[in-house]
Amino acid sequence: MKKVGILGGTFNPPHVGHLLMANEALHALSLDEVRFMPNAIPPHKQVNYMPRDAQRLDLLQCLIDEEAAFTIEPYEIERGGTSYTIDTMRALTSREPHTAFYFIIGGDSIDTLHTWKEIDALMQLVTFVGILRPGSQGVSTYAVTLLQTPQIDVSSTLLRERLAKGYTVNYLLPKQVEAYIRKERLYGAN
Repeated sequence: MKKVGILGGTFNPPHVGHLLMANEALHALSLDEVRFMPNAIPPHKQVNYMPRDAQRLDLLQCLIDEEAAFTIEPYEIERGGTSYTIDTMRALTSREPHTAFYFIIGGDSIDTLHTWKEIDALMQLVTFVGILRPGSQGVSTYAVTLLQTPQIDVSSTLLRERLAKGYTVNYLLPKQVEAYIRKERLYGAN
């Protein structure tokens, strides 16, 4: 059976923290691949600004270009609407019945799993993998495989703020992601 990690998110913008999460899950769980899956409309997050879908996919491609085991899963963007994980994973498990899916989440999401739509049904479809981040407790009444990664306290919010203010984002964003952001003038960068 093929083992596939799914790392969902807004990726607004994608950054080295996302790469670290995916890489840790890939190697610690001996996954065949990790798919980065951008949300269409995230149900648990208020988003004030997001690049166009095509730009978000381009940013992810820039992020993962150098790792053959990383791919993009465009299902939620192609489907549109609110991106409930249960709906997505029902579709993916139906499309790929011989694949074991590992849904990779950050520590902040571990703490809120009880709020996810149809979480009990979702637990039957995927193995949750929680990547502990600074400040997250990793406590849940649901079964979550916990992984530790090198601690880097970087967030998309921090990067958007730094880009808008003209501050450096060196080493927080891969060069090709930063170049694309500047070329497209995203997040107030120029």
